[in-house]
Amino acid sequence: MELLVKKRIKQVLKGDQNAYGEIVEIYKDKVLQIGYRMLGNLHEAEDIAQEAFIRAFINIHSFKQERKFSTWLYRIATNLCIDRLRKKKPDFYLDAEVAGTDGLTMYSQIAATGKAPDVEVMDYELQETIQFAIQSLPEKYRSVIVLKYLEDLSLNEISQILELPLGTVKTRIHRGREALRKQLRNL
Repeated sequence: MELLVKKRIKQVLKGDQNAYGEIVEIYKDKVLQIGYRMLGNLHEAEDIAQEAFIRAFINIHSFKQERKFSTWLYRIATNLCIDRLRKKKPDFYLDAEVAGTDGLTMYSQIAATGKAPDVEVMDYELQETIQFAIQSLPEKYRSVIVLKYLEDLSLNEISQILELPLGTVKTRIHRGREALRKQLRNL
C-alpha cells in the first residue's frame, strides 16, 4: 500500500488533486480514530482529521519520500490533537447530558454491536471506564498509550510521530501503563 501512496504523492506533486483524494480514502479512518482516542469527541476528531489532511496537502512538498507517509500524517494528526488539548479547558464531559435529549450522554452515541444487551452493557461500562482512565492520563502519557495500544503502532513509529527519542517513548509507555494500572486495579 505504501508504494501506491508514494505513487499518488508523486501525482499530487505534479498537480493531480484527485490522487490526493485516494490518499485521504486510504487513511481517513485511521486518522479519525487517532483524533477520537486522543480527544474523546467525535466532532472534534472529525475537525482534527480534516485539518490534518489539509495540512498534509499544503505541506506535501516537504514530505520526504524515503519515509512512510502514514507516520508523517499520524504525526500531523497527533500534534493537532495535542495542540487542541493544550488550548482548551474541558468544556464537555462524555457523561454529561446531551442538550435536547432525555438523559442521553455522548456515550449513547456509540454504535450497537449486536451483542446481548447484558453483555453490551458490561462491555460499554468497561469501555467507558478505560476511555475515562485514558482521558485522565497526562497528555504525554496519553499520546503514547493511544498510539501504542489503540493504534497498534511500533515504538519506532511512535518515536517518529512524536519526535521523541526511543528511550523516552519506552519510559512514557511504561509510566502510562502504570498510571492506568493504578486507576483500573479494581476491575
